[in-house]
Amino acid sequence: MLFNLTDEQLMIQSMVREFSRKVVGPTAAERDKTKEFPAKNFKQMGELGLMGMMIPPEYGGEGADTISYVLALSEIAYSCASTSVVMSVQNSIVCESILKYGTEEQKKKFLIPLASGKIIGAFALTEPEAGSDPLNQTTTAVRDKDQYILNGTKRFITSGKNCSMTIVTAKTDESAGHRGISAFLVPKGIEGFSVGHIEDKMGLRASDTTDLIFENCRVPAENILGKEGDGFKIAMSGLDGGRIGIAAQSLGVAQAAFDASIKYTRQRKQFGCAISKHQGIRWQIADMATQIEAARQLVLSAAAMKDRKEKFTMQASMAKLFASEMVNQITARAVQLHGGYGFTKDYDVERYYRDSRVFTIYEGTSEIQRIVISNNILKDKRNP
Repeated sequence: MLFNLTDEQLMIQSMVREFSRKVVGPTAAERDKTKEFPAKNFKQMGELGLMGMMIPPEYGGEGADTISYVLALSEIAYSCASTSVVMSVQNSIVCESILKYGTEEQKKKFLIPLASGKIIGAFALTEPEAGSDPLNQTTTAVRDKDQYILNGTKRFITSGKNCSMTIVTAKTDESAGHRGISAFLVPKGIEGFSVGHIEDKMGLRASDTTDLIFENCRVPAENILGKEGDGFKIAMSGLDGGRIGIAAQSLGVAQAAFDASIKYTRQRKQFGCAISKHQGIRWQIADMATQIEAARQLVLSAAAMKDRKEKFTMQASMAKLFASEMVNQITARAVQLHGGYGFTKDYDVERYYRDSRVFTIYEGTSEIQRIVISNNILKDKRNP
């Protein structure tokens, strides 16, 4: 399916592309070295409407469609994957979860500053012993009059150090399985809520990933998101949109690695001519371009289904699975095409290679995506 983008979508893509290349890109390599959180970039991105793109204007957002969002996210990822992962979590999981399940008071208190980019949000589901299996989480929330008391540790939380609020899942009924998990809006600074270990990662180094610790953390009962027992449903719904975001990030990084490879192979000369003249290299370029285009169509297809309010869980998983595996192949090939230079930090493909490795892991591993896809196919009675 080929997509004819609207004038508005093309305008958003062009605007974000210019911002990404001029503002985000020039300092990306330095941030990778220093692990500096790009707070200034996010302030500007908030002013441009990029931190709550799909949120209605009355709640501080832009009211854009999902296709516009993935186009913008891919452009940010092209220059800096660390910046794009924060943008993705903010838009897809945090803002949309509050828009869909939050009360009017919660939207005014949390969603407006999030969508306008005034604050950064986080989503805390994963735990030391609960990654692909969220039912294994042990964080608890016990009702005490007009409060809930949270206890537990969350792990691998994007923006854990730099966020101002977090959506936290916790068990409110141990005996109820996935229906016993609830979600809470927890502002930073509340007593009993602290940041733990900060990971020293292979890639996405300018995006902090931390433990979040809750020790008798008292959260007002009015801060529950949805109803008691809605936490698992909220998390799964958020991850559907988040997986489209990961696929869009994969697309952006792959395109950057591909463009860098085209530039290098045209300039690099061996055996008397540019290496782009050699058939072996040209066939690799053809394969790379085909893989990227296939991923693009999957991403846009899933985004279009979401915009049409169709069920898109399987398509989101397909896009995430294919695009995240694709970007790992593309960046590895880009390093290979650069030869020894690709193994040095003088060339951006080395960073692209490291940044892309996590895309097959977070927000559901490739193995989990295959489970989601096969489950959707096999439960569909239309399939023989």
